[in-house]
Amino acid sequence: MPEPSLSRTAAQLGLTSRRAVLRAGAAGAATVVAGALTGPAYAADRAGTVRAAGTAGTGPGPAHPDLITGTRVRDLTGPAQTGQFAAPWTDLGIPALCPDGTMLFVCGDTFDGAGVGDTDWRAPVGLRSSSADLGSLVIDGSVGGSHAEGLVPEGHVNGTTAIPSDVFTVGDTMYLHLMRGVIYQTDHTDFWQSTDNGETWTYLCQFPGDQYGGQFQQKSYAVADDGYCYVLSSVFNRDVVSDLLLHRVPQNQLGVPSAYQPWGYAGGVWAWGNYPTSVTASRQWGEICFRAMDGQYAFTWLNMDVLSIRAQVFPLPTSDLFGTPEQTVIVPTAPGSETGNAVASPYGGFVLPGSTFADFNIAVSQWYDDTDYRVMQYRIAGLTT
Repeated sequence: MPEPSLSRTAAQLGLTSRRAVLRAGAAGAATVVAGALTGPAYAADRAGTVRAAGTAGTGPGPAHPDLITGTRVRDLTGPAQTGQFAAPWTDLGIPALCPDGTMLFVCGDTFDGAGVGDTDWRAPVGLRSSSADLGSLVIDGSVGGSHAEGLVPEGHVNGTTAIPSDVFTVGDTMYLHLMRGVIYQTDHTDFWQSTDNGETWTYLCQFPGDQYGGQFQQKSYAVADDGYCYVLSSVFNRDVVSDLLLHRVPQNQLGVPSAYQPWGYAGGVWAWGNYPTSVTASRQWGEICFRAMDGQYAFTWLNMDVLSIRAQVFPLPTSDLFGTPEQTVIVPTAPGSETGNAVASPYGGFVLPGSTFADFNIAVSQWYDDTDYRVMQYRIAGLTT
């Protein structure tokens, strides 16, 4: 059976609309996506009163934005970097430290051939760096050997795909969370585990796509030292305004949906077990990443209005994110004008294992035409903690 044409595949994936969002940001538009909230967003604060949380997407404002700088360390994927694994065109590259000390990058929609959407569509795939040293990350292997194979069954029937939102390690076991369905029309999400460093994956469970109004689709897990994973979640659709919800789950019950306990405000108090309440201002979320590190927590995300990759640093999973400064770590620019932490059509922004707040490294994706679709390593300096 012949491979689908570029135009047919692009339509199935929703590539035109997805890429247009990022191009709008690169042009410097004040409102990147039509339909963004323009009035104040309101939320119950920790004192139990209702207060304005600021204009949607702006939060409490940046902390010392003049002090944050960034450096492009290297391209992690591309024809020269990952073409040898039949994966010259791929994105996301969510990184996880494997039990054997290698670094696994779980990527999204992946293609071979002349450009995005050309041939051999797979998602997700696993690309590997035998070294986890942030100074020498080079992808020198893949799950599948010379041909990076799909990590789980996904036939792309009628345009469905399997987009990873997180991969992480607890002890000797790795976990993978996937969003399944036509892009931005999540039917369900599912959860997988690996006990052989990401080479093979076993199905654990699934979550309905409409749970909490869809706000439990995109999940990211912070592995804490108290026996829990803390989970932030949102709608998986950059065009939709979504709350950000918080859950916790015992690390030995990650594959048990009923074990996920929400954090919410009710009866004048915030508590575990209450119906989940947004922990920050509702907005249009791109990719999110939640990590425990350096005795604190880091949360990074693609902000859609105004387009940027932002970060927050806070002491506890239940910290007040309404009042925590939002620090812009990546800003958009036009192709050919990239310098420092200015990136053409940026998205992703996943924290690389081994990062510290003094040496903060993230995997940033880029996509603005059919041959500029890649994952890059950026080092960020100047975060306020």
